[in-house]
Amino acid sequence: MLRKLSAEMIGTFWLVFGGCGSAIFAAHAIGVLGVALAFGLTVVTMAYAIGPISGCHLNPAVSLGLWAGGRLNGRDLLPYIAAQVLGAVLAGAALYFIASGKPGFDALNGFAANGFGEGSPSGYSMISAMAIEVLLTAFFLFVIMGATDIRVPSGFAPLAIGLTLTLIHLISIPIDNTSVNPARSLGVAIFADPLFMKQLWLFWVGPLAGGVIGALAYRLIRPAKI
Repeated sequence: MLRKLSAEMIGTFWLVFGGCGSAIFAAHAIGVLGVALAFGLTVVTMAYAIGPISGCHLNPAVSLGLWAGGRLNGRDLLPYIAAQVLGAVLAGAALYFIASGKPGFDALNGFAANGFGEGSPSGYSMISAMAIEVLLTAFFLFVIMGATDIRVPSGFAPLAIGLTLTLIHLISIPIDNTSVNPARSLGVAIFADPLFMKQLWLFWVGPLAGGVIGALAYRLIRPAKI
């Protein structure tokens, strides 16, 4: 279990550092497409690196969804989430430390945090943010459940999952900066404007609900006994 939790912590660190780091340091050069690819690539690379160790969840919504889908033992759920949160916060701290080395840096100016209304990149409402988080996380879990099914050829799941996360970011970065991952949201929100911590609840409730919905939807069309 210690190896699994260490892998989840390291993997989630990489996801937040790589994905949010691309938004903080390079968004002006690579744009939405580049940031979306960065998030997808973090998952692809870590899935190959730690998939055989922990399953490479990197996300409390994924862990909860896989538990609901019968793919994760209930006693592992909370330790997995704790390791993911720790990795995300450490990544946020590392990003803050590096970014603060530039004159004029101000973490209160977003810091790749997720938000709605005043915190949304394009002013989308709380209802819009909740809807997109639930919907996209549900599809994310649906793809994860399918791509990791025992009848699917091994070795391709990381690509399917990483490309799905890329697509998710292409859709929703303008809406709320894309979460679908409560740990990712927390990891940078604590270093950003207090507004984002006040809005953080949505980026736990929405992804967690969506993860369960997506996993149960997959179980409905592909019962475990088949």
